[in-house]
Amino acid sequence: MLVFILLSLTLGYLVQTGHPLTSLLVGEFFLYLGIGGALLAIAGSLVKKGHFRLWFDLFASSALLVWFAYWKTQFNDDSPMFFFFPVYFAAMSAFISLAFIGPSERLDPESLRYMRLLAEHKGLQPWIIMLGTLGSLQLLDHYLVFPVLITLLLLRFALDSCVELNNRRNA
Repeated sequence: MLVFILLSLTLGYLVQTGHPLTSLLVGEFFLYLGIGGALLAIAGSLVKKGHFRLWFDLFASSALLVWFAYWKTQFNDDSPMFFFFPVYFAAMSAFISLAFIGPSERLDPESLRYMRLLAEHKGLQPWIIMLGTLGSLQLLDHYLVFPVLITLLLLRFALDSCVELNNRRNA
């Protein structure tokens, strides 16, 4: 999720420094670009072909663009969420990569079996979490739902990554 981490850090920096580029990022072009990328990622995760990491990264980055373009126009310019949420997303992505995906080769077979069962659970499919994340962008009064769902998406990414890495090792 390197693109998502870099985009999050870039947004945090641009907002903190008051860079004029932020006014460009709240335009309709980036809003529609983000929606298109998010819908493409949802379709890609439904097909389950190709690299799942690409679909997660594309969705998370696109959802971040939509969030910023849509919400920045709805809240005050000095709202701290536009700095703290992107920094939180970058830190959480890095933490999940280092704490869960990195040491996945040391997982015991029983844990892997539970992880595979959880990955196959119908209620935790990536496309469901992705649709919920996009829907949460309409909940302006409940502004913490979006970061919670992005965190859930990151955890699902870690689960899929661990299962996939161990499947490759055992093949």
